[in-house]
Amino acid sequence: MSLDRRSLLTGAAAAPFAFAQGARAQGAPGATLKIGVLNDQSGVYRDISGPTSVACVRQAIQDFGSRGLNVEVLIGDHQNKPDVGSNIARQWIDRDGVDVIVDVPNSAVGLAVNGVVREKNKVYLNSTSATADLTGAQCSPNTVHWTYDTYMLAKSTGGAMVKAGGDSWFFITADYAFGHALERDTTAFVKAAGGRIVGGVRHPLSNTDYSSFLVQAQSSRAKVIGLANAGADTVNTVKQAAEFGITRRGTKVAVLLMFLNDVHALGLQAAQGLVLTETFYWDLNDRTRAFTNRVRPQLAGSMPAMSHAGCYSAVLHYLKTAADMGAAQAKADGAATVARMKAMPTDDDCFGAGRIREDGRKLHPSYLFEVKTPAESKGAWDYYKLLQTTPAEEAFRPLNEGSCPLVRS
Repeated sequence: MSLDRRSLLTGAAAAPFAFAQGARAQGAPGATLKIGVLNDQSGVYRDISGPTSVACVRQAIQDFGSRGLNVEVLIGDHQNKPDVGSNIARQWIDRDGVDVIVDVPNSAVGLAVNGVVREKNKVYLNSTSATADLTGAQCSPNTVHWTYDTYMLAKSTGGAMVKAGGDSWFFITADYAFGHALERDTTAFVKAAGGRIVGGVRHPLSNTDYSSFLVQAQSSRAKVIGLANAGADTVNTVKQAAEFGITRRGTKVAVLLMFLNDVHALGLQAAQGLVLTETFYWDLNDRTRAFTNRVRPQLAGSMPAMSHAGCYSAVLHYLKTAADMGAAQAKADGAATVARMKAMPTDDDCFGAGRIREDGRKLHPSYLFEVKTPAESKGAWDYYKLLQTTPAEEAFRPLNEGSCPLVRS
């Protein structure tokens, strides 16, 4: 039996794109698990979330197979507005019976949804909000932070730049929770390594003109310009930095959060030589290639980045957990479901074997990549060469340093 229905959300803060769309209803009649994919379907973060995240969630349901669970998928566009995102989350839970919310790019929206889900005792599987505060002061028994975070990015990319001699930094930062957290965490690593911060500017989300910011960065004589932004904002900053000839003058550009789709948008001519960190790459090993081959026909010419892979991995583990404890119990108690998810080891084609820590941090390795030159690339989407692997237990912030109330001292 399959579900195929769409019902537009209504209300004062309803998003223009929020509807239910069944994946596959499976197994015997009974409780239906409802998964809400809440992300950016139309704005600056569409390429790193959007329809590809939805396709990866559907792939997780398909790969999970028929194990007696009925599953329905709802899709919402939060427009990068915390009030819209929290309103959709509340309506989904109160009116539509949603059990788990997935993805949620934009840390300000992610933090808002984190509060709603905890209040309603449902499950939040965050893949794309980056702020490490989700496993720090604002950790929740109902939330798992799956794919990456600002601490990991700062340690991997920021740490590598300092080791390479980049001991003076100027930040161009997205002016909201994500950018602030990424700048904060990178600053800590730069200073701990003996570097210094010589200046910085903040820009609004979905900015288009970075010329004045880049002029200020050049004037500071910093060795590294750190980009604490993401998505189309990062793409536009890198493009304009290339037009200014900044790297030809010896200044390094540190892209603290960049995705495969961003590299594709830039093209190898502009992106070559950039150093970045991801926790998934389609061509990393046989398992990542197998996953990509399964989901790629649904992607309309695109490819999965780590954010999309996180949606797949998180939903697959959630479904395994729900099957283990029973759908009715999983629906009734989100905190108990997350506790069971933490107790069960994780394993999937995107990230391999791993585990979920007490503070809700999903652990897996992080990978430092350098973008290939056009001559090095063997074809479409062959963009990365691996520089360094950080083991899972070392990639993220130590458990005792996050100030998460769930962590027993």
